[in-house]
Amino acid sequence: MVVPSKDYNRIVVKIGSSLLVDRKSGLKRDWLSSLADDIASLRRVGTEVLVVSSGAIALGRRLLELSSGALKLEESQAAAAVGQIELSRAYSEALGKHDLTAGQVLLTFGDTEQRRRYLNARETVSTLLKMGAIPIVNENDTVATSEIRYGDNDRLAARVATMIGADLLVLLSDVDGLYTAAPGTSLSAQFVEVVGRITPDIEAMAGDAGTELSRGGMVTKIEAGKIATAAGTAMVIASGKDIHALRHLFQKDGRATWFKPHENPVTARKKWISGQIDVSGSLSIDNGAYAALVNGKSLLPAGVKRVDGEFSRGDVIAVKSMDGTKVGCGLVAYDHEDAASIAGCKSAEIEKVLGYAGRSAMIHRDNLVLHGSHHLVEEHDA
Repeated sequence: MVVPSKDYNRIVVKIGSSLLVDRKSGLKRDWLSSLADDIASLRRVGTEVLVVSSGAIALGRRLLELSSGALKLEESQAAAAVGQIELSRAYSEALGKHDLTAGQVLLTFGDTEQRRRYLNARETVSTLLKMGAIPIVNENDTVATSEIRYGDNDRLAARVATMIGADLLVLLSDVDGLYTAAPGTSLSAQFVEVVGRITPDIEAMAGDAGTELSRGGMVTKIEAGKIATAAGTAMVIASGKDIHALRHLFQKDGRATWFKPHENPVTARKKWISGQIDVSGSLSIDNGAYAALVNGKSLLPAGVKRVDGEFSRGDVIAVKSMDGTKVGCGLVAYDHEDAASIAGCKSAEIEKVLGYAGRSAMIHRDNLVLHGSHHLVEEHDA
């Protein structure tokens, strides 16, 4: 099954440690160079690419000459601190040969699970993509502990993919896809090319294929698939052992397992917003602001006439007409006190009123759902 890369506008590529790092020789520079070539090819046709890369701890433990086997928490954190510098430099050099700029983004669990930090992380990554840079994302292993970590980059990649509204999540690994049973232990194992929906039967096919360098196995890949597809992002598990793995995936009939999304990312996110039962407050808007929202615009402070309730930036709040009718809801960009201060102001006046340069929109159109006849109709790409 070959799916052209042009079918996707925004792709997240997750790289497993075993693909990027050799226990004895260190960083696989030829492999990384081929990945950079493939990313450059995708960028030339207008596809935005974000990379979630493992490898920092694996690189660091080699540079620090740590023994094989399980590491203590403090050893893992030290290895990550050393390895992340080397990893970032390698990506910067490889992508720089194609005049592409790499941007390092280190995330902790709370950055995608706590709404305020989620919005900040999404804004940073989205801005990097708009500027043409290639975000290189990894878990911040220098500070993460077992209680507050993703534990594997498969699920981190899925969280990031849904956060930025990616069309496709590519998991490159040392396995080429999903089988009905472990292929090395069962003669009856059959390869699964397409998964329409992740059912208990599909989950039962997953087995632990992790190695010392890679914490993730098929179990975590299926978990990643559940996260991604539920939010409208397609996912594919493909082998990355050979160079030019992305090129092979999109241009050749290579073996890979494709997971179909439930629905498109924008609709999925907006349905999540509209499904919130408890809202923290509300904004009452004038007729001009409502007309702008119907036409797909963001809610600007100038159209807000009243602020009610106590809410924080990133909370789901209601949007009402002046007669009190609820016309929509969305993720607000300001705390209630700041929202009240800039209500009725032009966007250019925000910095003067608040003392800092805030968001131009009170609620961005990508975080807004209108009710009634316009509910989930006027949508725009994230």
